[in-house]
Amino acid sequence: MYGYEITRVVKENSGGMINLTEGALYPALHKLEADGLVETTIEQIDNRSRKYYRLSKKGKKETVLRLTELADYLKSMHLLLQPVIK
Repeated sequence: MYGYEITRVVKENSGGMINLTEGALYPALHKLEADGLVETTIEQIDNRSRKYYRLSKKGKKETVLRLTELADYLKSMHLLLQPVIK
């Protein structure tokens, strides 16, 4: 996806709860690119260059790792916050 498309999809998929600004998005994308977690391609659309971002192989592995860590964390928080009924 290209930058504006990412902001739109995040807003749409979060039911409008997350409004990701381009000023926050692009520095994050540039860092991910520098770290080798995303790859880019540039396409010409209506005489304009559009930069598309996608997860690299390394980025996909990192995503799986981070989602696993998040799931473990949420499971721990659920256990901690769950009321104990005796």
